[in-house]
Amino acid sequence: MKATGVIRRIDDLGRIVVPKEIRNRLSIKEDDPVEIYVEEDKIILKRYEDVCFFCGSYSELKEFKGKKICVRCIAEIK
Repeated sequence: MKATGVIRRIDDLGRIVVPKEIRNRLSIKEDDPVEIYVEEDKIILKRYEDVCFFCGSYSELKEFKGKKICVRCIAEIK
């Protein structure tokens, strides 16, 4: 994916608006969680997706004591 530049100003509360075109491209809807982190000198925003606490898998997740764990890791733990 080629990076495209969009300039937005930060308001007095530290907020920015993510343009609708970018939200649509990443399938981000109102109230969706977005992960924010720093990588070197960049602020990274990405659509948050649950992953297995142990292996990072996205499929067949179950919640256990506040952590997401995939069924494969659950089977290995048993």
